[in-house]
Amino acid sequence: MKVLVINTGSSSIKYEFFAMEAEQRLAGGIVEKIGEGTSAVTHEKILESGEVLKLEEQGLIPDHEHGLKRVVELLRHPEYGVVENKSEIQAVGHRIVHGGDKLTETMVIDDKVIEELKETVPLAPLHNPGCILGIETARAVFSNAVHVAVFDTAFHRTIPPYAFMYALPWDMYKKHKVRKYGFHGTSHAYVAEQAARYLGKKPEEVNLITIHLGNGGSMAAVQGGKCVDTTMGMTPLAGLVMGTRCGDIDPAVMFYLGKRLGMNLRELDILLNKESGLKGLCGTNDMRELLKKKRTGDFHASLALEMYAYRIKKYIGAYMAVMGGLDAIVFTAGVGENCAEVRSLSCQGMEGLGISMDDEKNRAPGRGARRISTDESPVKIIVVPTNEELRIAQETRRVVGAASFRRYPSSSKCAEFSADTETA
Repeated sequence: MKVLVINTGSSSIKYEFFAMEAEQRLAGGIVEKIGEGTSAVTHEKILESGEVLKLEEQGLIPDHEHGLKRVVELLRHPEYGVVENKSEIQAVGHRIVHGGDKLTETMVIDDKVIEELKETVPLAPLHNPGCILGIETARAVFSNAVHVAVFDTAFHRTIPPYAFMYALPWDMYKKHKVRKYGFHGTSHAYVAEQAARYLGKKPEEVNLITIHLGNGGSMAAVQGGKCVDTTMGMTPLAGLVMGTRCGDIDPAVMFYLGKRLGMNLRELDILLNKESGLKGLCGTNDMRELLKKKRTGDFHASLALEMYAYRIKKYIGAYMAVMGGLDAIVFTAGVGENCAEVRSLSCQGMEGLGISMDDEKNRAPGRGARRISTDESPVKIIVVPTNEELRIAQETRRVVGAASFRRYPSSSKCAEFSADTETA
């Protein structure tokens, strides 16, 4: 089976193309600035030698339909292509940021799924409209392929009600869907599975804390292969200190700023999501730049790094308590995989909890899954590279390849209360 993975934004299309027999990436790229004056296309073909043949071009791509048609042309290109006909693309896996409380598992897309997706737009107004547009466009362009929705929120569907509910009036949940959903689920699911394999165990045999650190960041408590808590909430704003997001904050701060500075809701939204986090603390959301500034003695950079690592450490302790025991801590994504200093600070001083970092292993360059804890550490510390696109392709193959499949999740799969439930 050959699977095209699509991640559609409001003005972009990211894509990866896989041959699933060997789970091999054949091609990939991005179409950017769709509908703007000058659009940009970057396409890569992976040669048998492992070398990358790269094409970059600029020109006007007026809409997503033209963008996807250009993707097809590149996939069929005599030099840069990997298929002779688009009919070889048997399935298309779509990354969907938010599935709400009804779309809680990977599923084949039909008209009913699209209607449900449209109802989730208020929960993810910046992301889901682009996802829906991408699906509708791709269904027209790849009319003979099976289209599959893979949700970032799906891995977190097993979080119990006492962990996903907020202590707000009951109607806020029942009428307005206010609850924790969690994000980065595709990454957390992938690295949890890979970490269990690295440890030589089945996913249901281990308790893990997965730590996804990029410009955005989140952690998940994964008990026996199932997520039981995560740091992000109803939106990606909660939890860790991130590149431009503040993470956990006293909600009354917003009331204070609104009254004190006369800030409206839109201004507060921009402040907390785009101007806070590392950027707000020290002027940059690039961890590499932050570390350079820290080494020059920059106070704000040092403080930002300490806050960043402290928040991670605090959640490690909390999630150990939640699960009652821990087999491994798993670092992943751009910062998690590549920044030894962040990993070291996040686990520093936790020997009493059975967490002991090997500084030499931590700072040694490496590829693939690797252990960076001491040999004696009861809790293993592992670095596992994430691959969200491959995970989406795997999920797409699983659903399409099943002898029979449900296009809609059963209520037993969905962590939500019945209408007459009175307690959380």
